[in-house]
Amino acid sequence: MTAPITLTATTKGLRLDRWLADEIEDYSRSRLKSLIEDGRVTCNGEPVLNPATKTIARAVYVVTIPALIAAEPRPEAIPLDVAYEDDHLIVVNKPAGMAVHPAAGHSTGTLVHALLHHCAGSLSGIGGVERPGIVHRLDKDTSGLLVAAKSDAAHHGLADQFAEHTVTRAYVAFTRSSPEPRAGRIVTRIARSDTDRKKMAVVNKSNSIAGKQAITNYETLKSYGREGGAMLGRGLAAKVECRLETGRTHQIRVHMAHIGCPLLGDPVYGRGRSHKLKELDDGRAFKDFRRQALHARLLGFIHPITKEALEFEAPPPKDMLRLEYFLESF
Repeated sequence: MTAPITLTATTKGLRLDRWLADEIEDYSRSRLKSLIEDGRVTCNGEPVLNPATKTIARAVYVVTIPALIAAEPRPEAIPLDVAYEDDHLIVVNKPAGMAVHPAAGHSTGTLVHALLHHCAGSLSGIGGVERPGIVHRLDKDTSGLLVAAKSDAAHHGLADQFAEHTVTRAYVAFTRSSPEPRAGRIVTRIARSDTDRKKMAVVNKSNSIAGKQAITNYETLKSYGREGGAMLGRGLAAKVECRLETGRTHQIRVHMAHIGCPLLGDPVYGRGRSHKLKELDDGRAFKDFRRQALHARLLGFIHPITKEALEFEAPPPKDMLRLEYFLESF
């Protein structure tokens, strides 16, 4: 049990949970609402159970914060590439092959396990649990930048920005074939595939309300070679930047496959088609590339506590640089 927080109201008629959230910056309004409903807030010694109760001027309020519950995953001493860290949040450059959350098939070695070790002693709890606040995720085999919250207030503030689509996210991808037109905006609905529940798919009916709206802006940075039998200027492969307006599961992978340019190496959305790159790959740069060629290179947001505008960049990892060097040979 942490030491109780004692506050004296100077104004009457304010909603209690909102006033407490303004006074106690380390806890979100939703967390404080739960504490009120659990009977952990008193006014002049009497419990207050309704978060909408109005404050009483000069009344003394005491908030009792329960001890944090230990997170279920155990901390693991896994090295992290940290792009930024303060008391409220951490930005990491996640390697390909590392899952973000524990799940079937990878119950250890995830980013959550690594953060529990790295941030030990600096987590103030997310919803009363000693854990990092994951507000977005990258696929296991996608590399790049990801932000996690250390406190309930930071988690709440970051989650709001992702929900409002105000976070800047740019990815670099290598695709099979090059997009036509070279730049564009893909707007569809994405839902779970009817034929394979492990895959996502574009909802083809224009008037359907199934799935969720997904918006990706893309720009072709470079084309490589020329696709046999294709229209003039259409490349055998391409380097593409994708900027997300929404963040649906597998969104970039699904959208690029939808326009006929699946990501190189994608085992789910790029399978089943032969490709001339394999024939041209004497050095095995393409044949040995075992994941989707996707890297989250840029991440920008407003710091939820300090309100400072932050932006981070991470260069592509070695496997993507090797793949790019191979493509440059065409």
